[in-house]
Amino acid sequence: MAINLGRQTVSTRQTPEISRMHKPDYLMVLFMALLSMIGLIVLSSASAAHAVALNATSSADLSGDAFMQKQLFYLVIGVVGFTATAAIPISFWKRYREKLLWVAIGLCALLAVLGFLHINALAVAAAGAYRWFNLGFATFQPAELLKFALITFLAGFLAQRIAAGKVNDVHETLIPVGIILGISLFFIIVLQRDMGTGLSLIGIVACMLFIANMKLRYFGIGIAVMLAAMIILIVSAPHRIDRIATFFSGSTTAVDTSGSAYHITQAKIAIGSGGFFGKGLGNSTQVYGYLPEAVTDSMFAILGEMFGFVGLITILAIFLGLFLRLLKTIDHLNDPYLRLIVAGVFGWLATQTIVNIGAMVGVLPLTGVTLPFISFGGTSLLFVMAALGLAFHVSRYTTHRVSEESTQNENSDGGRRIGRTRHSRSRGYQRA
Repeated sequence: MAINLGRQTVSTRQTPEISRMHKPDYLMVLFMALLSMIGLIVLSSASAAHAVALNATSSADLSGDAFMQKQLFYLVIGVVGFTATAAIPISFWKRYREKLLWVAIGLCALLAVLGFLHINALAVAAAGAYRWFNLGFATFQPAELLKFALITFLAGFLAQRIAAGKVNDVHETLIPVGIILGISLFFIIVLQRDMGTGLSLIGIVACMLFIANMKLRYFGIGIAVMLAAMIILIVSAPHRIDRIATFFSGSTTAVDTSGSAYHITQAKIAIGSGGFFGKGLGNSTQVYGYLPEAVTDSMFAILGEMFGFVGLITILAIFLGLFLRLLKTIDHLNDPYLRLIVAGVFGWLATQTIVNIGAMVGVLPLTGVTLPFISFGGTSLLFVMAALGLAFHVSRYTTHRVSEESTQNENSDGGRRIGRTRHSRSRGYQRA
């Protein structure tokens, strides 16, 4: 028995069994390794200069290889996270998805309480907001865990609604998803003042709902609600108003370090000074304190300065290759739960990459997120690698066989958006 939800025929029977395991998509690992090595190489050449800049402007006493050593440590932790999620059975995430989400939300709530009480020994403040736990030897950002937990939870939740034929039910699906997203955004955007991470969460949910086959009119309503909420959040924070005003006015201030346009102006200078082939490794000028957050949020600008236009195009091609592998994996999965997991990972990485690069080249307002796999950072690197490890594990269950269900779907509505099941001779894009 099947019912029609919008433009896609969805079976009312239980979620199909997972296909037989086979070799995973090792191209994902290759792209991840290339991006991580690029980031490590650039950081090794910029570490000493960045340490000099910080020592000159603060009371820090960092050695020349301090950032390089930390990034090596973070990279090892990230590889451990990737290996773990690539090996853990998918049933584990199904079983503990609710607990994982509650742990992530609980940690965000705990961080908010510590920040409210100004317990700086346990919570780290940046720009007036508390976003990290202080673990002594390192810091931990619960927002990154929340992204991962949101993927595992929504994948199971939406897969159940797909099996019941209720993915477009307002009360049983859309309102609960809205509540979960609203709670998450409250902690991230309102309390932690992290608009960039909030956009990543929205990207995750949007991609998963699209793959779950949510109707277009609900997407329109969701976008309208999000825009209204964003406007309220922007006007309630002076620093966001400055960034938006700077973005739309196009004004630049390269000298006044307190000006709202300073960051993006220095990023453009870095990219522009790289020219066609770049200045070469170790020859960055902007990393000497001119470009804020040079090895974290602004890493793309440093890449442009060192490698030039050709280097940036190469890096973008690697990202594109990774995204295409994720999309291909979605396209060749029969199980809605597995498709939704990979869709969430794709939404996370693609949104964060677009937001970071868009801000550095001036086509999006500055929000402050890291460039996946490349930027300096511990928690962010750990969880983007863990998320990709989850997609890598799922890639073991792709199939090229033409099933009876896919044939029915292919013939059910030739005019749907991108809903046709893809196999070895088709060019469509599969949704749940």
